[in-house]
Amino acid sequence: MMWLKYGNTNTFFIPGESGGLLFDTDYAGSLPAFYRAIKQSGIAVKDIKYVLASHCHPDHMGLIGGLMKQGVKLLVVDVQKDFIHYADPIFARDRIPYSPIDETTATVISCERSRDFLSHIGIRGEIIRTPSHSEDSISLVLDDGDCFVGDLEPFAYLEAYEENAPLQKDWEHVLSFHPRRVFFAHAPEKVLN
Repeated sequence: MMWLKYGNTNTFFIPGESGGLLFDTDYAGSLPAFYRAIKQSGIAVKDIKYVLASHCHPDHMGLIGGLMKQGVKLLVVDVQKDFIHYADPIFARDRIPYSPIDETTATVISCERSRDFLSHIGIRGEIIRTPSHSEDSISLVLDDGDCFVGDLEPFAYLEAYEENAPLQKDWEHVLSFHPRRVFFAHAPEKVLN
């Protein structure tokens, strides 16, 4: 796994036996910084087979349309389909150059089928729903103990919530996989015992 830091959102490249998976991107307009980050990490765009956003907020999927124009395939979990264009009006309002996503070419899978799909590209793990941040939020849990949770609030925040709150349910689900390291989109990694 390679951690790419080039903007406000942590991006992760997970190599697979038949192409890698990029988890999250940053805001539209950060493509030149992204190119510098992958070059410094020894990655080329051709090494990225799929891109998967933890959710469709503008700071997580702003580069996806541009990457798709270069041959990177969009991987979408079925619960995300209705949210793919969530950021379009935000980018238009802010007058940020943006390549809209062509969802007709996306590969759509369910969480239940994610393990099979990922194994076909040589990545061992699965995608799970973690909707406490947004309805379309997902996390990627790898068998090697790495877990990527996007904007899922750190579990240290649980004390501020009622018992059985959606955040608690999400963390119970994530922790049931016994991750060793948790990677957040906007916070440092957390190493677990």
